[in-house]
Amino acid sequence: MTKTRIERDSMGELAVPADARYGAQTGRALLNFPISGQRMPLAFIRALILAKSAAARSNIQLGQIKAEVGEAIIKTCDELLAGDDLIRHFPLDVFQTGSGTSTNMNANEVIAHRASELLGEPVSANDHVNCGQSSNDVIPSCIHISAVLELSKALLPAFEHLVQVLSEKSQQVKPYVKTGRTHLMDAMPVRLSQVLDGWAAQINANIANLLALLPSLLQLAQGGTAVGTGINAHAQFARVFCAELNALTGQSFARGENFFALIGSQDTAVALSGLLKTSAVSLMKIANDLRWMNSGPLAGLAEIELPALQPGSSIMPGKVNPVIPEAVAMVCAQVIGNDAAITVGGQSGNFELNAMLPLIARNVLESIQLLSSSSRLLADKAIAGFSVNEARLREALSRNPILVTALNPRIGYLKAAEIAKQAYREARPIIEVALEQTDLQRSELEHLLDPNKLTEGGL
Repeated sequence: MTKTRIERDSMGELAVPADARYGAQTGRALLNFPISGQRMPLAFIRALILAKSAAARSNIQLGQIKAEVGEAIIKTCDELLAGDDLIRHFPLDVFQTGSGTSTNMNANEVIAHRASELLGEPVSANDHVNCGQSSNDVIPSCIHISAVLELSKALLPAFEHLVQVLSEKSQQVKPYVKTGRTHLMDAMPVRLSQVLDGWAAQINANIANLLALLPSLLQLAQGGTAVGTGINAHAQFARVFCAELNALTGQSFARGENFFALIGSQDTAVALSGLLKTSAVSLMKIANDLRWMNSGPLAGLAEIELPALQPGSSIMPGKVNPVIPEAVAMVCAQVIGNDAAITVGGQSGNFELNAMLPLIARNVLESIQLLSSSSRLLADKAIAGFSVNEARLREALSRNPILVTALNPRIGYLKAAEIAKQAYREARPIIEVALEQTDLQRSELEHLLDPNKLTEGGL
């Protein structure tokens, strides 16, 4: 039998494990929500502890709690953030009360329990740790705090790394010209470097969009308390809280312009998720392009060869698959699915509170984490190491009747179409058919049909 102790809250007594730092409200939530087994993300819990530390520092300054009580809370928060087992104190399911009250009280109880030990007298989860706060402003604030921290330390650096690797690889493959494709069909030639530069531009655009959203994410609901009016919070609490939080994080968080909007809706989180979805769409395009270009090695395009990382089949010896692009594509599918759930969650801003906050927090942070990890893998284990099959590129180019497009200004579209169809039909190079069907000299045709020149545009 597990040893227990009795904890009390406003609903009465409840037995909790003797070694647990949490109290009765967390214990009740454990009984009420045995749903998925998924806990709130570690990044969110760390943001929540940072918020509790900043709140204690603010309440000391503002004379709302005794200095010794606040210092015990601060020391406890420091211990929790420095420990390797932080998440074990936060066992609650993501699918809980929509305000995240259970998780907020989980943090309050854990901190109060340890602070009481340090101080040698009771520290209250509600009156001290939660002083000047409500779950209704704490949880929305922590969605923003955790998102800003994870974007800053994980996703934006990962995207910047991917752009750097793409740019470096672009310089390496600049000499290579390949058949362009539209509708998956042969089109005019492009430089392989132009393909990679296009991918880099997509990721750079995603970086710019995320940076443009940061000022909105830096606005916090903290100080609005229960419904946005700021009831039971000191008039200067929001301002001092942000200053203390900025000292802890090095960020530029600020009091929200309108607490009612930040507590009653999750529009900023929905907007962030939309940008994460857009980033996933960009990565999906890159991953699938790599898969197509790598396809083969005999019956596919075989324009490049991705690094061989592991056997590709349990039954077909020698088979090697594009495992990194496949993993990235699955990540992108998950991020797109997360966005769909966040969109529904964002619609649940009923009157003065959004009631799907834990789901939104979990999905936003999972999307950030998945995109961060997979972007680095795509850069380092696929793009940086692929080799170019130059012979295959040249073979495809030499047989590409679409090159006849370059002759349009000299012989007209209809005549060029006739030459292209004959070249297709007879499986002959364009230059041979053009020599027969026009009065252009070989030297001029070689100049006009030079694939390298055709990648530069213009006449």
